[in-house]
This record gives sequence, structure tokens and C-alpha cells, in this order.
Amino acid sequence: MKPLRSHRTRRGATAGVTLLLAGGLGTAGATVSNAQTAAPQTQQIASSVLGSDYKITLTALRLSQDEYAASVRLQVYTHDSGKWKESDRVTVGKVDGWFWYPLTGSQSVCEFSTASMEPAPLTVSLLITPSIGCSEPAHYVVKQGRVYAG
Repeated sequence: MKPLRSHRTRRGATAGVTLLLAGGLGTAGATVSNAQTAAPQTQQIASSVLGSDYKITLTALRLSQDEYAASVRLQVYTHDSGKWKESDRVTVGKVDGWFWYPLTGSQSVCEFSTASMEPAPLTVSLLITPSIGCSEPAHYVVKQGRVYAG
């Protein structure tokens, strides 16, 4: 009986150490994962400055939950006290409705047109995939630093 008890104790101790190691690795993995989810990867894909009135940027945002999914953020900045300050932002298309790799490639922007007038018309068309081609143009208007559907 004594060797059997010793065997059980050893197996229990080994299982306990294995669980502690797995728990420690799981915690380390969660820490790395949480750090990645805190700040999505971003890449500016287009920018335009309209005189001293507006600066408009398109930025691809890659979420860490799905390495292929991305969103596109359109931001408008106004010039104030010698600095550009964000005045508005909108999502182009659906949230996570784009693919990261085509968006960040060299031919990602099919159309990005702006005009220096008030209200400022703005048109955006982006590459969906090389085989599908470009998205339908999305039309916006920038008026007093705010973005409106056009």
C-alpha cells in the first residue's frame, strides 16, 4: 500500500506543477494578448491638406482579434493656434468591413478627392481585394470641420 500512496502523491504533485506552469503561461499569454488589443495597429493610407482650413486623413485600423479584418477611419483636422486639431472622425464603410492587406498595399486608394471650398466635397473609394476591385465611391462633405454624408 505504501508504494501506491507514494505513486499517487507523485502523480498529484506532477499534475499540480503542470497546472501551475500552464496557468503561468496562460497568464503571460493573456498579458501579451491584452497589450495587443489595447492599441490596434494603424497605417495612414491617404492624406490631404486643404489650404490652412482642413487636413483630412484616411487611416487603416487592424484589430488584433482578426488579423485580416480592418476598419477605415476618416479624420478631419482644423488649424487652430498653429496646430492641427481633430475636429471630427467617421468610419468609412462598415466597422471591420475591409481587408488589412489590400488596404495597406501600394494600390489601396482607388479614389481620394477633395476640394478646397466650403463645404468641401470629399470622395473615397478603396481597394476591396485585387480580384474584386475598388469599392463604390463614398461621398462626404466637410462643413465647418464636421463630416456629413454627401
